[in-house]
Amino acid sequence: MSILSAAYFHDEAAAFEHVESILWANGPVCPHCGGYDRIYALKNVTGKTGKVRHGLRKCGQCRKQFTVRIGTIFEESHLPMHKWLQAIYLMASSKKGVSAHQLHRTLEVTYKTAWFLAHRIREAMRAGDLAPLGGNGKAVEADETYFGKSDDQPTMRTDGKPFLTRGKKRRGPAGKRSVVGLVERGGSVRTFHIDRATKAAVGEIVANNVNRETVLNTDESRLYTEIGREFAGHETVMHTANEYVRGDAYTNTIEGVFSIFKRGMKGVYQHCSEKHLHRYLAEFDFRYNNRIALGIDDKARAGRALEGVKGKRLTYKRTYETTISA
Repeated sequence: MSILSAAYFHDEAAAFEHVESILWANGPVCPHCGGYDRIYALKNVTGKTGKVRHGLRKCGQCRKQFTVRIGTIFEESHLPMHKWLQAIYLMASSKKGVSAHQLHRTLEVTYKTAWFLAHRIREAMRAGDLAPLGGNGKAVEADETYFGKSDDQPTMRTDGKPFLTRGKKRRGPAGKRSVVGLVERGGSVRTFHIDRATKAAVGEIVANNVNRETVLNTDESRLYTEIGREFAGHETVMHTANEYVRGDAYTNTIEGVFSIFKRGMKGVYQHCSEKHLHRYLAEFDFRYNNRIALGIDDKARAGRALEGVKGKRLTYKRTYETTISA
């Protein structure tokens, strides 16, 4: 039986039960006072519109009403919970993402609603793990890529020299958004959007996110020369000499990550404000870090995304104002 036939994708009461089973695995907790001893279920209570308020509960300590939506990305959303679950599953199971227009058509909601719920789901996908990548006997690949036009387009390189030009077009990273990626072979990936890929900025990211006992693998870029000395080993490959693999030295894994990211951004999303780029990166990181090669299928991946909805509020005004100012 297909996962899409599950009751919680179509029935609102079942959707609330499914979310509660994940967020309240040990029983309901009042988001107002933290109480859990005296929680009462209120059934057949209708709102101002006459619709039944599913999942409504009342705390016997603070006497306040609440649902599982409070304190999550679902808070103050008028979208039915079963449609939220459909959207989470679609975004978690699509390797290169799902556009807001596709969500708008599939869920039968307005484009504005689809755009905003997609951003809130990306916020739920954002990882909070700060443990260093790699370790003794492990390898981490580091690389940088450039994607899309930057709001701030510099005309000078970091060494003070002008970017080379061919006709009227600049070559190299001039005017593009900089993304730095770190991936542990067989493990997780982390990507970062930075204003400019300087030696100091890239070195700080590598130093803060990679265990010193790791063997660092990069290309011949001088961005990693100094920081590479701080690790157990620093292997490089010369891409300019068409060298891509030399024994265990290569950066093919991180380049594969960038390939999926760019295919998704160009083929699915097509346009992304620079102010929101970090959320799109979090989305692609989440799917890679919860991939089938690690034993995580689409259903489990959607469940992990649902576990991340707690404590991540994102208001439309804040998100929209960021967009129009970009």
